Amino acid sequence: MIGDLLKSVSERATRYLESLDDRSVAPSREAVAALAKLDTLLPDKPTDPETVLVLLDEIGSPATVVNAGGRYFGFVHGGALPAALAANWMVSAWDQNAALSIMSPVSIMLEEIALRWLTDVLGLPSLSGGALVTGATMANFTALAAARHAVLQKVGWDVEADGLFLAPPVTLVVGAEVHPVVLKALGLLGLGRNRVTVVPVDNQGRMRAEAMPALDGPAIVCIQAGNVNTGAFDPAEEICALAHESDAWVHVDGAFGLWAAAAERRAHLAAGFADADSWATDAHKWLNVAYDCGIALVRDGESLRRSMSVSAAYLPPGDIREPMHYTPEASRRARGVEVWAALRSLGREGLADMIERACQHAARFAEGLSRAGYEILNDVVLNQVLVSFGDAETTEKVISGIQSDGTCWCGPTIWQGRTAMRISVSSWKTTEADVDRSLDAMLRVACQVERA
Repeated sequence: MIGDLLKSVSERATRYLESLDDRSVAPSREAVAALAKLDTLLPDKPTDPETVLVLLDEIGSPATVVNAGGRYFGFVHGGALPAALAANWMVSAWDQNAALSIMSPVSIMLEEIALRWLTDVLGLPSLSGGALVTGATMANFTALAAARHAVLQKVGWDVEADGLFLAPPVTLVVGAEVHPVVLKALGLLGLGRNRVTVVPVDNQGRMRAEAMPALDGPAIVCIQAGNVNTGAFDPAEEICALAHESDAWVHVDGAFGLWAAAAERRAHLAAGFADADSWATDAHKWLNVAYDCGIALVRDGESLRRSMSVSAAYLPPGDIREPMHYTPEASRRARGVEVWAALRSLGREGLADMIERACQHAARFAEGLSRAGYEILNDVVLNQVLVSFGDAETTEKVISGIQSDGTCWCGPTIWQGRTAMRISVSSWKTTEADVDRSLDAMLRVACQVERA
């Protein structure tokens, strides 16, 4: 029975993936409304698994957003590389708990290899400790927990044992364009979202190093590799030097931008970021593994371990790195298998090419929109494009029209007081033909709005 069911889901999933180019990127209102058919009382009797699968496919598939295709540019969403998707299916079949090596030798081994490869391609210290978590929110949380441990340990405070009550205060420094998930992580860690010192930024969202405050005592400075709107990078080399003069910890939120280090033509953007003390990024963004997979890397792996480790009589210590002592979770999915599969399938050249192609596609969007007379609001140095179609009302109407048209999907943002449409190119599937087709739709909708 299980074989027939898996054959059926394989056929249905394959049909779905092969239909992506012909689907509207956003689901129709009718498809979304049809989801109500799934909202029933829990049945008293068992349901045949094939019937459950039919419901998922026939009602669920039409209501998906097609971010697995090549024309989704709304948020920084990658697709799923073929090898990563296949590994995801294999991981689900294995059903491993990647907490301890005794639970899953293969999962822990592949995670070890994947973390080693990650520090290599990202140009980070080879002996860094690492953790694979759900996404950039938890990656920032994990790395900042290590930072909290380290800066308080230096002044004689054991935060894991004694908490933050009566602890020495920790100075927190962020840029004015800090991503909200970093503030969320600081809040979850008890360090406070509102206790931050905010450093002003320039017109691309880069922290101004000359505006850095004087630091004294325990301190954590959070910088950004790849602004979520502009793709800009903070001046890491200068800020790291200033912070380290005061023995402060520098943390990097590099959810997608850190991957620039893997592409020769973009690596200069990430210069200086290896000087930091911890880094957070996503594999489900520019590495294009399936959701969900975030990555935390910490120069001092012992600080990461001490901030996360637990002990119990029934949890035997292993001779190698045990993931549950480096991550917030104990029980956890074997994410390292998919990261390993993605990197193994791409190799250095394939990874670099995937990053560079996305950047070139972004430049192609900017050139086409600018040539048509629309204002590009950022320096297009990476995979992010901000475009204004006029005043706020006009821009909002164009965005709404593009989303309804279904050829592609882009979202709105406010950039330094201006309403704009944000284009994020992150998928391995995006081609020049996808860009041209999407550009045609954008310009067509914009003309319709202007004529209305």
